[in-house]
Amino acid sequence: MNKTLFDKVWDTHVVKSIEDGPDVLFIDRHLIHEVTSPVAFLGLKKRGIKVMYPERTFATADHNTPTINQHLPVNDPLSANQLKALENNSKEHNIIHWGLGHENNGIVHVVGPENGITLPGATIVCGDSHTSTHGAFGAIAFGIGTSEVEMVLASQCIMQPKPKKMRINIDGSLSSGITPKDVALYIISKLTTSGATGYFVEYAGDIFEKMSIEGRMTVCNLSIEMGARGGMIAPDEKTFDYIKGRKFTPKNDDWDKAMNYWKTLKTDNDAVFDKEFNYDAAEIQPMITYGTNPGMGIGISNQIPQADDIQMGKTTYEKSLNYMGFNEGDLMIGKKIDYVFLGSCTNGRIEDFRAFASIVKGKKIADDVIVWLVPGSHKVEDQIKEEGILDVLTDAGFKLRQPGCSACLAMNDDKIPAGKYSVSTSNRNFEGRQGPGSRTLLASPLVAAAAAITGKVTDPRNLI
Repeated sequence: MNKTLFDKVWDTHVVKSIEDGPDVLFIDRHLIHEVTSPVAFLGLKKRGIKVMYPERTFATADHNTPTINQHLPVNDPLSANQLKALENNSKEHNIIHWGLGHENNGIVHVVGPENGITLPGATIVCGDSHTSTHGAFGAIAFGIGTSEVEMVLASQCIMQPKPKKMRINIDGSLSSGITPKDVALYIISKLTTSGATGYFVEYAGDIFEKMSIEGRMTVCNLSIEMGARGGMIAPDEKTFDYIKGRKFTPKNDDWDKAMNYWKTLKTDNDAVFDKEFNYDAAEIQPMITYGTNPGMGIGISNQIPQADDIQMGKTTYEKSLNYMGFNEGDLMIGKKIDYVFLGSCTNGRIEDFRAFASIVKGKKIADDVIVWLVPGSHKVEDQIKEEGILDVLTDAGFKLRQPGCSACLAMNDDKIPAGKYSVSTSNRNFEGRQGPGSRTLLASPLVAAAAAITGKVTDPRNLI
């Protein structure tokens, strides 16, 4: 029987199938951070058991970390306690831990691929919904809850019903100024935030084959925002070149053996998906959201839709627009903004900073805009400096912050004030996501850069 990429990886990790129930799935890599792991470790302690395979678990601090003065004690007592708990739990159970100041520290979904923890054909989980990022390497990766974190720590397995399978194909060529973030937001705008609920998505077609590995990570990262359990892209030579020689990748004969397996990881001809969608790359514009979920996105030159034209209840739609201070029929171009955030596990990689710098080079930051530029890891921070990107940013009036999740979510000091508009390269624009009362416009690094130097929503294609 012909199999999909998803079937091949899932089926080889099933320890036991429960009749009329979930599968018991073996987990190759378990990533943890300071927010969702402390209670799980308390559960282990109460039961008097240890982590089964500590060498398969990796810990990094990211959600609650400050992005300035990381050498100083963390002011918020809850954050400080969680960070200390991660350090202590990792030490007690012999888990690799990358705390503040460590050269490998950074956002969990950035440092995993950077260090070769993320591999094709692997199963990867983390107590974080955007674990789907790692599917860019042909892995099955998904977020789990705290009780499931405890389950994986204790048994290296998890009980999961097997999702249905969806394939999204995009062929053709992207126009200038269109990024992987735009591709992802376009797909979500078409499917809505619930259109892939119950499915695991494979992305296929010309666009994803041409896309960089970092771009693929951005697309897979946002799979969860259309309700999918996760997303994945078949590994290819780009994948193998990216991971070769990294800290935790196989070496020598083990590499050759792994490659023999990895090259089989693609969907067989005539394999059947439960649902399939096809889109034309030529239709995709730079995207921006106007509402309070990632599915409320439009091409940047378009008008905010009328309530009758979208798949949402009229009352809910009106509530969303009222929160944002927008009206049906408004143009997004020219909307005044207050903050710009470049970073997060969605767009905090070196490719994103290169894109941002390409727009702002030779220009100046707008006088009345606050801009937070936050690399996803210390490795990204080092590259920014080594490639001269920091000089470009500094000349334009920007300052670089230290690695962390930052303004993606209101769990640290980087919060957008109530009523203020933020053009953000992160993944969610829910009410209060970036701070109580904050108003978030999701966009690509290019759109963020254009807003940072104009002080308003601007089509980056006019500045390229």
